[in-house]
Amino acid sequence: MAWRLCWKNELQTLPQTFAVCISIDEALFACQIIFHRCEDTVMLRSQINRLIDQAIRLFAGNGFHLPPFAFWTPQEWRDKGPEVDEIRENALGWDVTDFGHGNFRQTGLLLFTIRNGNYAKAQLYPKRYAEKIMMVGENQVTPMHFHWQKREDIINRAGGNLVIEMFRADRQEGLSTEGFLVSVDGLQRLVGPGDRVVLAPGESICLEPFVYHTFYGEPGHGPVMVGEVSDVNDDKRDNRFLEATGRFPDIIEDEPARYLLCNEYPFPAGSSPDRSGSAESTDQPVP
Repeated sequence: MAWRLCWKNELQTLPQTFAVCISIDEALFACQIIFHRCEDTVMLRSQINRLIDQAIRLFAGNGFHLPPFAFWTPQEWRDKGPEVDEIRENALGWDVTDFGHGNFRQTGLLLFTIRNGNYAKAQLYPKRYAEKIMMVGENQVTPMHFHWQKREDIINRAGGNLVIEMFRADRQEGLSTEGFLVSVDGLQRLVGPGDRVVLAPGESICLEPFVYHTFYGEPGHGPVMVGEVSDVNDDKRDNRFLEATGRFPDIIEDEPARYLLCNEYPFPAGSSPDRSGSAESTDQPVP
């Protein structure tokens, strides 16, 4: 029989005394959640499950269909062999991050990488392009960053409006005070430092290397389904955040995982989980 902790709560406003009983394991688990929330560095597995479910509904509701591996269960992943190494080694699939801020709705991003190459293993994976689909909430910020190599098109596929704020990087990789040109759906536009471009559904912008950018959903218009088409996504070598960020959050397993994140895939026995160029290899993620 499990040991249980019980205590009485006696309040004058209540008609009678009542007792609350929880198991030792439940008490320790509650303390773990409280500790991590105070540390501000954790997400719950139930939260991740719920967010991915929301993304699936957003994508499907707007006619965007994900590949079959988006829906594989953890058990199905355990049964997979080397035939799915392209998915494993190039970090395809689900990616949820709060950038180490501990408040996903305020600073965070959910994305699904559909395809990607791998500069470190170009003979095995010669694709020189990548594609992602993302869910961006209202006022949910992806922090300011640029890429040294990657050129990317950010596309508002559906939903609300996407706000992008930009700076050119200076020689010291700080924020330049100079204006620069960007291409918005093939039209050249001169933007100043920190200027905003608002993309309505169907609109896109091309971001060149060394262009700092941050983005979020415009308030009052709902979540945004955002696409990205780019050169190879290399999270290990090609991200420069203005301020230090975290990567994958610590996860409290308060319920079973319904989906695996791209850093959680099991590898076949005897193989080496070398994910050069993948999202797991760095503490600086995303688009």
